[in-house]
Amino acid sequence: MGVFDYMKKYGHEQIVFFHDKKTGLKGITAIHDTTIGPAIGGTRLYNYKDEEAALFDVIRLSRGMTYKCSAAECNCGGGKTVLLGDPNKVKNEGYLRAYGRYVQSLNGRFYTGEDMNINEHDCDYMLMESDYINGRANMSGNPSPVTAYGVYWGVKAAAYEKWGSNSLKDKVVAVQGVGAVGYILCEYLHKEGAKLIVTDVSQEKVQRVVEDFGAKAVSVNEIYSVDCDIFSPNSIGAILNDDTIPQLKCEVVAGGANNVLLDETKHGDMLMNRDIVYAPDFVINGGGLINVYQEFFPPYNRETALKIVKKIYDRLLKIFTYAKENKINTQDAAIKLAEERLEMMKEIHANYIPNSKSL
Repeated sequence: MGVFDYMKKYGHEQIVFFHDKKTGLKGITAIHDTTIGPAIGGTRLYNYKDEEAALFDVIRLSRGMTYKCSAAECNCGGGKTVLLGDPNKVKNEGYLRAYGRYVQSLNGRFYTGEDMNINEHDCDYMLMESDYINGRANMSGNPSPVTAYGVYWGVKAAAYEKWGSNSLKDKVVAVQGVGAVGYILCEYLHKEGAKLIVTDVSQEKVQRVVEDFGAKAVSVNEIYSVDCDIFSPNSIGAILNDDTIPQLKCEVVAGGANNVLLDETKHGDMLMNRDIVYAPDFVINGGGLINVYQEFFPPYNRETALKIVKKIYDRLLKIFTYAKENKINTQDAAIKLAEERLEMMKEIHANYIPNSKSL
């Protein structure tokens, strides 16, 4: 599919390809929607198999950020950057500062910060060249712990929807991906008495969770078919599809990964038809966004941010109810509610007011 075909299909405003010869920086920034404010979304550094895979990822991630912002009642639109390369080889000061200059060239249409393989210290280098960086080490910092906190409350909401109780004691949770978010989520689950089955492409990360929380380790392919109460994807997207959904032996799917469903309607329906409660990805993993969004309203306060993140629990319960009332899957329900807010905000912003607040 061509770039303009993607833009037409998913509704994007702008896609920017950039390359810095000296540092080897190669990336794509996708701005999906700026109806209610500047686009915001993290920067992901990943060794994609090819440019088409990178484009597909940034398209879906940026659109997901629009819905995430709307669902979380943040007055921003969706954007994302993917950088192509091996994080262990390409990342250095020059590389990060060169990227910061590209962000600056967008003149505030896009704010960015941490994501996969980009941390708060990398953001400090980007800040040397750009005014449009969130997740600063001296402010909200690493968003992963706050994302994990929101996912934890989202898992509890899904549990309440399925079993009438939000207790996770003795629940078996299969966690796919135990990196920055997944590890902290495992810590929350373990403290509540859940039993963990884990996997990750990094055996070092798996071993850490096994040792710290008494988890059982399985292979990356085996995780889909383990007997469990809750399957929690916390790694890459598009992992629930025609091949993997029939393997699931769980009653709830709730995790921190983006774009979990390869096809939102088709695979959302497959889960619904199997009576599996699905916590929509862009709602349950919105904690990191909510956290960095607080930087727009200084002084940043962590306690305030966590109180807002905890509302993910109630948002999910509302979505579950809406889905049942309208006889649609929960992902489609979440999208409809997010789009309703976008349409409402378009009406509110229809009349120009000089110097009005954009955030």
